[in-house]
Amino acid sequence: MSLDLVKPAQMAALIGPSLEERGRLAALERTEANHAAAMASLQCLQRVEAPAAAHAAQLSFPLTVATWNLERCYAVEKSAELLKREGADIALLSEVDNGMARTGQRHTARDVATELGMAHAFGVEFLELELGAEVELEFCEDDFNLHGFHGNALLARGALQAPVMIRLEPHGHWFKPESPAHRIGTRCAIAASVMTTEGPLYAVSVHLENAANAAYRERQIKGLIDAIDQLAGDTPVIIGGDLNAALVSRDGAEETLFAHALGRGFELHGGPLDQTTTRPSRVSHKPHGTWKIDWFLTRGLVVEESRIVPSLAPDGEVLSDHDMVVARVAGFAG
Repeated sequence: MSLDLVKPAQMAALIGPSLEERGRLAALERTEANHAAAMASLQCLQRVEAPAAAHAAQLSFPLTVATWNLERCYAVEKSAELLKREGADIALLSEVDNGMARTGQRHTARDVATELGMAHAFGVEFLELELGAEVELEFCEDDFNLHGFHGNALLARGALQAPVMIRLEPHGHWFKPESPAHRIGTRCAIAASVMTTEGPLYAVSVHLENAANAAYRERQIKGLIDAIDQLAGDTPVIIGGDLNAALVSRDGAEETLFAHALGRGFELHGGPLDQTTTRPSRVSHKPHGTWKIDWFLTRGLVVEESRIVPSLAPDGEVLSDHDMVVARVAGFAG
């Protein structure tokens, strides 16, 4: 992967284009050239937001690492409480909104981090040019998005060192005329070093493409590992996220990204193999089946256990269409 797709951090909050500019972008013909020009012009897609941590505590093993696709993060406080209950030291989050009408214009990843007293890094996967899918409009009290940001985040109880965004492709997979959503951006990962008492741990929150085939996702994971190797070298690494890949995909094909990752020295963890990680939710009323698509990939680490935590609040509210996956990391291998 070209390191041109690695985007640096800034401490200040990301600033999006005006409503007028978003209107102009929404009117563009959906061509690859128009998407490339829009991506290059939007600073909010070229940086990751990572405010300085209030403290720089080193984490001690064993560590609890959670990965969770929060499906917009409609319930900030209840989601934070579930992460707190599970004792998450590091949280790898995807599908978190920032300035979207459907989630009350909240910066959901930042607000979850604040609830937990954690540092955060947030990057924009997509600049959304509409309020959301039809099923989401009932949750919108405003008829506009404050920012229109939808992305991924990395949270930790210690400081995040050298945080970056790693874009997984340069082209506009979701800017095609047939795309059901109206958005500018690409799939991405958020990565940073987290200092432990045994040395640095490289943590990566990733979201792979759902509207693609197994070969496409293998290229994404290959590019991600290439970038990690260049950025982190031999540092032990944990990748977690919605890989949109079951061991056997929705169309019955083998998901080759797993074999590629294993061939690069990674181990796979995702709780019981017969337990799925998706469920019906407030947005996904009638999903086409349930799937096991949320995973950890680790290298240079000893993982004692991994388990799946239902995304349910104590009152029974479904917090996401994905369950949380939690790994207990005992320390560095060797």
